[in-house]
Amino acid sequence: MKRFLVLLMVCVLAFGGAALAQDTLPDLEGREITVAVENAYLPFNYIDPATGEGIGWDYDAIDEICARLNCVPVYTEAAWDGMIIAVSEGQYDMAADGITITAERDEVVDFSDGYIQLAQVLLVRADEERYATIADFVADESALIGTQPATTNYDTAVSLVGDARIQGFETFGVAVQALIAGDVDAVAMDSVASMGYIGANEGVVKVIDESITSEELGFIFPNGSELVEPINAALASMEADGTLDELFIKWFVEFDASQFE
Repeated sequence: MKRFLVLLMVCVLAFGGAALAQDTLPDLEGREITVAVENAYLPFNYIDPATGEGIGWDYDAIDEICARLNCVPVYTEAAWDGMIIAVSEGQYDMAADGITITAERDEVVDFSDGYIQLAQVLLVRADEERYATIADFVADESALIGTQPATTNYDTAVSLVGDARIQGFETFGVAVQALIAGDVDAVAMDSVASMGYIGANEGVVKVIDESITSEELGFIFPNGSELVEPINAALASMEADGTLDELFIKWFVEFDASQFE
């Protein structure tokens, strides 16, 4: 666990040359912004079992963005499958779901500046002794990977072991339960999200001690959206004053997932 926390702490906030905090941020004049969230991607966004309300990094970050820009977020639950297309068609003003910035996706939606850089990892059962490295796993032709379709994790898993060794699940939570039950041998997912599942299943799952790839996450918008520039400005101001660091520590280092056990 300590080694995994070190991995999280060295994840950096990357803004690709974005300007630092501005003295005066844009004023969106109380505009409502519809935000698509999956509510099933712990700890980015999920339903709090104690209150039935949506919470997570995405909620805190966007609430803070709107506090700075004078806007009102209207969160709408949407399945990951189809979320990017729905945003591209203008069904939502934006989406937040730990979305990896890729050239292919950038053709159909606009991205914000990146707000977290992280790694993709393989989550395995805690008592797993067959695989010390990614190469060990790849070499075992009987080993199956579970992950969520239409994600970069799915694409990465296919590139590692081929389609025949991949099993798709509607959410990462379901994939992790399949791993625990022994239906698959690993789950491919983002390193920061896997922290939540490790916490929720303490002593039951772990990460193979190396990453597969590194990637950057951003919010998405319809092409040409006028929201990209002000939200980038708000993100830059949150980076400059340490707010993004605080949110990272809250949700990806100190996050207590025991409520999901």
